[in-house]
Amino acid sequence: MRWATYASTATAVALILAKLVAWALTDSISMLATLIDSCLDALASLINLFAVRHALSPADRQHRFGHGKAESLAGLGQATFIAGSAMFLMLEAGFRLLHPQPVASAGIGIAIMVFSICATLGLVAFQGHVIRKSGSTAIKADHLHYKTDLLVNGAVIIAIALSSIGHPGFDPIFALAISAYILHSAWDIAREALDHLMDKELPEADRERIKNIVLQHPQAKGMHDLRTRKSGTQVFIQLHLELEDNLSLLEAHAISDQVEARIKKAFPGAEVLIHEDPASIVEPIPDFAERHPKS
Repeated sequence: MRWATYASTATAVALILAKLVAWALTDSISMLATLIDSCLDALASLINLFAVRHALSPADRQHRFGHGKAESLAGLGQATFIAGSAMFLMLEAGFRLLHPQPVASAGIGIAIMVFSICATLGLVAFQGHVIRKSGSTAIKADHLHYKTDLLVNGAVIIAIALSSIGHPGFDPIFALAISAYILHSAWDIAREALDHLMDKELPEADRERIKNIVLQHPQAKGMHDLRTRKSGTQVFIQLHLELEDNLSLLEAHAISDQVEARIKKAFPGAEVLIHEDPASIVEPIPDFAERHPKS
């Protein structure tokens, strides 16, 4: 995760320098759009770098559940920066749409955008590998943003090419389209960050998987009060396990440990908390989704 933040920051700085030269030579509003986007990428990547370092630090006395939500805060900050840049680009593109200008040095601009696409492809591939290994919210936000950059860079190439052959109006039109797409990506990032900050339950498929794992144990009579959440890369799972009334505390504890081990095998690194309940004292709950007695 740390190397992913280093790679992201370095790539963003390199692209800023390249696009700054391209914008100075072409005076393209689409190029300005992607330059501003890269500047915000660099800022967001820098925020991610510090957020991931903080999120990976172990739990302490003041933060018993760790520091994983630092990632979600970083993602929310990214979304804010991205949305702000999109609004600025829309204003610039609207002005240029009313006052179109030809694009100069199109060949150099296109060459630099091709370089940008190649650099971004390498970063996106590396980030995808890190996400599969860690599930990091902050890296996911960065990954989504750089994936949209691939489309943005492709759109800029088309806009510059069309403008260079006598269609300058396409440059601001593509810039407006890019701005709208950036806004959409900002919403996706913000929504996931807010879900984690508000302790939203894991996806229903994961919850059903947990229930099935618990109820597959031969001595589990049922379960209820399943609660799940995610903080950074850490998953938290809590549930009540219903067992036979006449089991000793030692036997109930052993069964609970077995169920916990099965859940952790399916969700590596998860923190699992199980409370054992005698099956006879559990109040009947009509909603099957809440109790899930074994049939």
